[in-house]
This record gives sequence, structure tokens and C-alpha cells, in this order.
Amino acid sequence: MVTQFGPNTDFHVWKRLLRDAGVRDGRLRDARHTVATVLLILGVPDVVVDAITGWEPGGAVRMRARHMDGTGTLLRKVAQQVGDALWEQPGEDGQPDRDGN
Repeated sequence: MVTQFGPNTDFHVWKRLLRDAGVRDGRLRDARHTVATVLLILGVPDVVVDAITGWEPGGAVRMRARHMDGTGTLLRKVAQQVGDALWEQPGEDGQPDRDGN
């Protein structure tokens, strides 16, 4: 038996899930955006993000760029990694590095 879905089926199912869960109303599109952002922050590989979000593997670069926010947390983490790669950090003994910092 094949189940037929109307064009608004996912909308109505989504709204019912939100109501039943007792959470605020929100757009289904926003949920996908949030999932993509969280997966990016967690460092999940692109192929896995594509599978979870339903994006076509290999052709999802544009979708990924549109839906994944470069959050402040992620940007700070990357900036710290770049800084750590470029400049020595003080040793564990608290002694300054060779530049006197």
C-alpha cells in the first residue's frame, strides 16, 4: 500500500509535533537551519550533514552555505586555532615564550 501525502502534509505534522511537545511555534525550515548550524558547530562531516538534512550529496555546497550560520562560538574557535598555529603559547610552567609574552 502506498501512502499519499498532500503538499501540506509535512506542515501539518510539524505543527502537531510542536503542539504535542508543548514548545513554541516555529517554521519547519527554521528547524532544518538550526540542525545544520548545530551539526556545523559539532564538526560533523559534510556527507553526514547532507544525509541528515536531506540535501543531495555532492551538490549541497550552496544549501550548506545558506543554512549553516557561522556562529560567534564557531568563529571564536577557529580564530583561536589560527592564533595557536601562528604564535607560541606560554609554556605550562608559566614562563614567557621566546618573544617575552
